[in-house]
Amino acid sequence: MKLSICLHQFFNEYLPRIKGVSQQSIKTYREAFSLLLSFLADHYSIKVKSLTVEHLSADAVLSFLYHLESYRKNTVQTRNNRLASIKSLAKMIRFMYQDKRRIAETILNIPQKKAQKKLIGFLYPEEVIKIFNAVNLKAKGGMRDYTILHLLYDSGARASEIASLKLDYFDPENRALSILGKGNRYRIVHLWPKTTSLITDYILNYRTSPIPLFGNLLFINQRKRRLTRHGINKLCKKYLSKALSLKRIKDLSPVHSFRHSCAVNMVASGYPVSDIKNRLGHANVNTTMNYLQIDLSRKRDIQKRFIEYTQSKMVNDPKIDELVDWENNEETLVWLDSL
Repeated sequence: MKLSICLHQFFNEYLPRIKGVSQQSIKTYREAFSLLLSFLADHYSIKVKSLTVEHLSADAVLSFLYHLESYRKNTVQTRNNRLASIKSLAKMIRFMYQDKRRIAETILNIPQKKAQKKLIGFLYPEEVIKIFNAVNLKAKGGMRDYTILHLLYDSGARASEIASLKLDYFDPENRALSILGKGNRYRIVHLWPKTTSLITDYILNYRTSPIPLFGNLLFINQRKRRLTRHGINKLCKKYLSKALSLKRIKDLSPVHSFRHSCAVNMVASGYPVSDIKNRLGHANVNTTMNYLQIDLSRKRDIQKRFIEYTQSKMVNDPKIDELVDWENNEETLVWLDSL
């Protein structure tokens, strides 16, 4: 059986209809198999359309994984993610084609490669404040950026989750936000008064009017389209670079540093593991347990510094006061010019 026919069934029937996989996951699978097909064609010196399921041997897959690490300089984590995509195809083959079961089993027996765990790069409270203060609210998009940074730290959401937020996901009355996470799973996050006030003000006064196609999305870019996860990552990198030293941000993931900081703050505040797991949208509690291994000798300090800030509303924010004063001055000047 041709591999192309198998992949067609995998992407058009198995993933969306049988497993109910999200479009983002399907996109990731497509990237993995695009690389795999090109490699297999070179490996066997044949055209992609001539590849069969039999070419998907354990040796060929292992060679592909070695190629990813050695020649494409992929990390072990990326290698394991690509292997997971291939194993998903193998599960479909085992399920739908009993005569190809042996091929599928050999692929499924390939182990994930162990990797050294990276240190969890989180931000200290004084650093988060510096990052917030690095935003120029008078600049175009400043209020949007300020709101997103607060929301990232408060919710612990991923960049892709922030990018996909819709207006009706936000419930200001109950200070709640619905987030669509991995695996098409929704979770509800209760926000701080500070974050709730910022989002409300952003929607009412600062949100760019988007083109109709993106009218229901919460965060809009300057081109009146959806703000992508890459845009959010670039945004975070911009303000981390302004507020922190190069040495400090070297090992920090721009967006995930806020996610990690949210989890660390919850640990420091005494939240149970189940609450942290639910807020971050972890599928496995073992992922959440990693945060419990961090030395939080400063946890009392972390808790005290933020409890007052996060429970306050915008009326107590000096940056907002400065913005309001500036806007009032601008309106006065416009009025004077019109006389």
